[in-house]
Amino acid sequence: MNTTQQGLAEWHQLATLPDPERLARLVHENAVFHSPVVHTPQEGRELVVAYLSAAAATLGANDFRYERELVDGQDVMLEFACTMDDIHVNGIDLIRFDEDGKIADFKVMIRPLKAVNKVWEKMAAQLQADRAP
Repeated sequence: MNTTQQGLAEWHQLATLPDPERLARLVHENAVFHSPVVHTPQEGRELVVAYLSAAAATLGANDFRYERELVDGQDVMLEFACTMDDIHVNGIDLIRFDEDGKIADFKVMIRPLKAVNKVWEKMAAQLQADRAP
């Protein structure tokens, strides 16, 4: 198993499990997260872990599942689906792993527009809750 496959296997375990400490070990210190609703890239391990943990807590709390997987070297595309408040969410996680199998770049795209709005609403609430003392 190469490092990308090892990182991907770890990601599959964490995708629906909000475990920031374990996730931090998988994310490169200079990783970048590209949100479907935030216009600027979120840079650095701390922000990437915060966004991915919030996604695991919100999307993973539903019937989240990966439906397709494409791997090309260090690049991985995962198509996912779930339902949030009776809205079907369909999206893609585009992940680049570094040579050590750590997440270096993570981009999320979601459709349809209703789903984007619902994910934004739930993610914003989760990120706010995670920041609360």
